[in-house]
Amino acid sequence: MEEQVKQEPSPLRKMVAVSSIAAGIQFGWALQLSLLTPYVQTLGVPHVWASFIWLCGPISGLLVQPIVGYSSDHCQSSFGRRRPFILAGAIAVAIAIILIGYASDIGHMAGDDITKKTRPRAVAIFVVGFWILDVANNMLQGPCRAFLGDLAAGDPKKTRTANAFFSFFMAVGNVLGYAAGSYNDLHKIFPFTETEACNIFCANLKSCFFFSIVLLLVLCIIVLTCVNDPKFTPAPKEVKVEDGKTQVSCFYGECCVAFKGLEKPMWMLMLVTAITWIAWFPYVLFDTDWMGREVYGGDVGQKAYDAGVHAGSLGLMLNSVVLAVASLGVEPLGRLVGGVKWLWAIVNVILAVCLAMTVLITRVAERQRANNPALIGNPSMDVKIGSLAFFCVLGIPLAVTYSVPFALASIYSNNSGAGQGLSLGLLNVSIVIPQMIVSAISGPWDALFGGGNLPAFVLGAAAAAISAVLAIVLLPNPTKEDEAKISSLNMGSFH
Repeated sequence: MEEQVKQEPSPLRKMVAVSSIAAGIQFGWALQLSLLTPYVQTLGVPHVWASFIWLCGPISGLLVQPIVGYSSDHCQSSFGRRRPFILAGAIAVAIAIILIGYASDIGHMAGDDITKKTRPRAVAIFVVGFWILDVANNMLQGPCRAFLGDLAAGDPKKTRTANAFFSFFMAVGNVLGYAAGSYNDLHKIFPFTETEACNIFCANLKSCFFFSIVLLLVLCIIVLTCVNDPKFTPAPKEVKVEDGKTQVSCFYGECCVAFKGLEKPMWMLMLVTAITWIAWFPYVLFDTDWMGREVYGGDVGQKAYDAGVHAGSLGLMLNSVVLAVASLGVEPLGRLVGGVKWLWAIVNVILAVCLAMTVLITRVAERQRANNPALIGNPSMDVKIGSLAFFCVLGIPLAVTYSVPFALASIYSNNSGAGQGLSLGLLNVSIVIPQMIVSAISGPWDALFGGGNLPAFVLGAAAAAISAVLAIVLLPNPTKEDEAKISSLNMGSFH
């Protein structure tokens, strides 16, 4: 929707300020991905049920992000078009982090018996906080991206620069979050975090979240006070929605029209993207849990398990560094291998091999522990190197997964009935629905094959191999002119 008065592009420093919020968002996401699956198991949630809690991420991504994005497009607040949503999202993140970090303490005060394995009140507080956190992160991400587009005012160079900064700060947030999650003694900075109901692992989580909330709030305050967001005034014919319709109903009406207008290449892209994310999401769910259980040989609540989780966070930090570097090479690598669809297929093969290699790493670690019990919680150097290499190598296919599908979506949608922004939103549907499926089935699937994380990883390896074949067979080759557009597209991740 266009404003009546054409805006000039804003100074670069304002775009950098708005982009920096991505560091605060990703700091929290990194902690969520690395620590919260192990943490909820310390509250007594069985491994088989832990994945169900992650359903909130794809559900909020499916519902909240597009609605908030559409609503921010139409917001006529005197505070601005995007800033009200950024403020609300930041406050909601703060509330969610307090609920998650203090779930054990609140549950204990409410009557949980901490001598028992399961603490139902703490679990309930955690789940509420977890859902609020996912909703809040989606409330923040969409308006921040849209704010950058407003500041660029349609200038292609400014848009590319703004998106590059956003991706850079995402990588910075990931590195900071995973580094904090990998440090064992962070709780010593805040001695009050360790309580009767909250052990050292829990206290470290609280301390990490303290840093996360301070970083996010400081960045948001800078943007809200220093970056102007003029009141939005729509064109006269767009002052109000049709009689009897809400903005939400109009949004879903537009989505239905957009789906009907999609051409075959876009449908094929959504299919390949969906299968690719069936491969990725077991890794997202269980990477640090795999390190704690299978690689380090611990169980929830044991020092060996905690050591493995922290080592997994270190692996995720290294993964983020490789991701940041690899993101810069997506375009030249695509040209080198004959096109971005071939690049996508090649990295999906790498993903399949890496997920399959978790079986080998696990078996080696188990055999060594059987011969030498002293290796429980302290695996041999070759196992440590192999597991950290697993995280590092996955940074390459992750960089392609975060960029190429969205680039192709923009290309394929040029002749469809949907605009580029809405088409990218529709592509997000093919990401969140597989995440919902994997969240629902991965726990029972693992239990069916004796527990642990390997069955879900093997399922992911098979899905990655299938998506590699489908990328080559189903996706048309973009023209050279179209592929040149990839460098100007947003390379950020969707949640």
